[in-house]
Amino acid sequence: MSALSRRFSEQVSSPELAVFVSGVVSMGLEILAGRMVAPQFGSSIYTWGSIIGVFLAALSLGYYQGGKRASQRATEERLVRVLLATGGFVAVLILAGDMLLAGLSGFPLPPRFASLPAVTILFGPPTYLLGFISPYGAELSRKESTGAASGYVYAVGTIGSIVGAFGATFLLIPSLSVPLIGLVFGLLLVGTSLAILAPTFPRRTVLATVVVGALLVGAVAVPSAGYSVRGEVVHQTQTPYQELVVADLGDTRTLYLDGQPHSAMDLDDRNRHVFEYTRYFHLPFLLADWTNESTTAPHRSGDVDRVLFIGGGGFTGPKRFVNDYNATVDVVEIDPEVIRVAERHFGVEAGPNLNVYNAEGREFLRTTDETYDLIVLDAYKKDKVPFQLTTREFMQLTADRLDEDGILLANLISAPTGPASQFYRAEYKTLSRVYPQVYSFPTSGGSVVQNIEVVATKSDQRVSQTRLEARDERRDIGIGLSRELTNYQADVETGGVPVLTDDRAPVDALLEPMAGRRYVVSQTGPSGNATAGAG
Repeated sequence: MSALSRRFSEQVSSPELAVFVSGVVSMGLEILAGRMVAPQFGSSIYTWGSIIGVFLAALSLGYYQGGKRASQRATEERLVRVLLATGGFVAVLILAGDMLLAGLSGFPLPPRFASLPAVTILFGPPTYLLGFISPYGAELSRKESTGAASGYVYAVGTIGSIVGAFGATFLLIPSLSVPLIGLVFGLLLVGTSLAILAPTFPRRTVLATVVVGALLVGAVAVPSAGYSVRGEVVHQTQTPYQELVVADLGDTRTLYLDGQPHSAMDLDDRNRHVFEYTRYFHLPFLLADWTNESTTAPHRSGDVDRVLFIGGGGFTGPKRFVNDYNATVDVVEIDPEVIRVAERHFGVEAGPNLNVYNAEGREFLRTTDETYDLIVLDAYKKDKVPFQLTTREFMQLTADRLDEDGILLANLISAPTGPASQFYRAEYKTLSRVYPQVYSFPTSGGSVVQNIEVVATKSDQRVSQTRLEARDERRDIGIGLSRELTNYQADVETGGVPVLTDDRAPVDALLEPMAGRRYVVSQTGPSGNATAGAG
């Protein structure tokens, strides 16, 4: 490797420089494709399989066609044309990528193949063109033999791919938005074209280079600054884990993760539950076994004194628990940028009753010595669920970190019935293998994809809906849940779905029927009544 590095550090020819840059851009675009496609199609194994397959197929076709033409047509000027044409496609991706993705999402294909047409049309052509660079570079290389030229050129291209992979993953995506990352790759192609043209700078080709550069810059500048269909964009970034957007629409501030609404806050009443499903986080206070059933002390939290949230988001639940109850709340959030955004834009302040930890949920539970009265699992998305937080072994770990009367609440995104309910039913079945009692509360009605709150207790005694309603009338927990209790789902059919284990947790397959289906998040008005749904 050191010898290869020394050889590469020597002065390289223009074609070899083009090969290196093509490797950087092809791998960078492949990683960028995942971020662009995720908001529309999700980031499941099927999406990533489509991206990898399309890029490999397009490069292979480019290698083949470029190899056929290289001996007769390979010149530095044609090399520049290929680079500039690729830059033009990148400008299209920047300017119209989201619109094209939305327009290409309607093909009547099985859910697992839904992203394939969009990935092919958007990323196939520029990747195909990049495939021409290596055979052209080998033909124009100064090496004496064909074997030496091919080996050196493909080594240079592979080094470029490594640089592109690490650069996009660890530098660009955590620092820049998707359009700006595309601009970086586009300008890299333009800059390489100018380097190849030096010192002659043919007038016609230089003009084409300037035009492509202007298109790239214009593609970034054209969208109206700071506004989208979600509202006024307050903050937008790419984190190591997801695309993150904070947008204000009217009096509501919403946190979007990979294009899906995750948390919302009323700017005039920061502790109000904007999304209906977050009201269900108070259900454990009705399931807690209070010694005196007739107690109606104001804002009493019963025996729920220590709470853990796995997943922070906009911290709606943690903020409300700290505000309403005399409870200590720990929050574990894996994405440090989510924590920073919550502190800056959602009024989160760590203090004596609120502790925030930047950690992975399962690892935190495995290493902590704390025990909790309530654990709220709020780390799932519609299309991306960390399987290690779904299995029987993980659920047993949560039970081990709960006290003898502890309660687990899992916020699932699935459908209550029908084909799209597979993940929900599998998780319900898995929880039933660990906890004696499991309760289910769909939040939006019907069979649409929605938040489903699943509550598991260590108690052997089943609490009926009637008894929960009576407790809601007697107990003052700071919020009335009579409407939420009407969604009590007594029986859940778990036939045909597996118990999820560390050895076998086919989460992607269970989520597949939800692909392309609208995710409905019911909102509440200032009075607490449910209003329209957002998706």
